[in-house]
Amino acid sequence: MQLQGELQTKGHQPHHYRGPFHGVSVIVRNEGLRGIYRGIGCAYVYQVLLNGCRLGFYEPMRHGLATLLLRDGAKQNLGINMFCGASSGIIGAAAGSPFFLVKTRLQSYSPFLPVGTQHNYRNAADGMAQIYKAEGVGGLYRGVGAAMIRTGFGSSVQLPTYFFAKRRLVRHLGMEEGAPLHLASSTVSGFVVCCFMHPPDTIMSRLYNQNGNLYKGVFDCLGKTIRTEGFLAIYKGFLPHLARILPHTILTLSLAEQTNKLIRRVEQKILPASAL
Repeated sequence: MQLQGELQTKGHQPHHYRGPFHGVSVIVRNEGLRGIYRGIGCAYVYQVLLNGCRLGFYEPMRHGLATLLLRDGAKQNLGINMFCGASSGIIGAAAGSPFFLVKTRLQSYSPFLPVGTQHNYRNAADGMAQIYKAEGVGGLYRGVGAAMIRTGFGSSVQLPTYFFAKRRLVRHLGMEEGAPLHLASSTVSGFVVCCFMHPPDTIMSRLYNQNGNLYKGVFDCLGKTIRTEGFLAIYKGFLPHLARILPHTILTLSLAEQTNKLIRRVEQKILPASAL
C-alpha cells in the first residue's frame, strides 16, 4: 500500500488494495497463502538483529549515561531514555539493513498486480546475490540512512513510552507488576511507535524498492512524495502497519519482561549473593 500511486498525482493513482483486509484477500486469491508470507526468512533475521541490538544495548547505555550525568544509574530521565532508545535502534537498523532491503523487494514483487518497481528474486539468497553482483556492498546498504532514521524514531519512543506508561498505570490506576500491566503499557507504546515511525517507514520502503536513482536520498524522496501525492501520502498503509507493529510490540516487550524475570531467578540460584 505504501508503494501504490508512487509519484503519481491525485486522481491518477491506481488503487489495487483498498485497505488491509482487501489487500490480504487480493494477495491470497491471486498468489495463495505463500504470497502473504513472502520474505519471512529475511524478516526473521532482521528482527533478531534489530531487537537483539535494541533491547540488548538500551539498558547498559541508559544505566551508563544516567550514572555519568545524574550520578545514579537507577534514576530515570526522559532525555537519556530517548537518546539511548534511538541509539540502540540505529545500531540494530544498520546491522539488519541488507535483510530488510531484500525483504521489502520480495514482498513488493507480484506477478499478478505489480505495484512500484518489481524485483524478481527466487528467494532471499538469490536476492542478496543479485544485488551484490549488480551494485556491490553499497547496493546491499541502499536506503540504510532512511532505515536508521525510521528505527531511530521508533526506538526513541518505544522503550521510554513503555516505561512511562507503566509508571503512570501503577501510580494512577493502582496496577501491579504482571502480565496485565505489561500488556497495557506495550499497547500504548506500540500505537505511539507507529505514529512516529510510519512516515520514515514509507520513505524507506520507496528507497529500498527503487531501481536506479529515482530518489537521491531521504529528503529528496520525502519532498517528491509530498509534492506529487500530498502530505497524507507519507501515511499510506498506516492501518496495516499498526496491525503489524501493535502485536509485535506487545509480544516483544511482554516477553522481554518475562525473560528478564526468568534470568534474574536463575542468577539468584546459581550466583553467590556477593555477585548480585
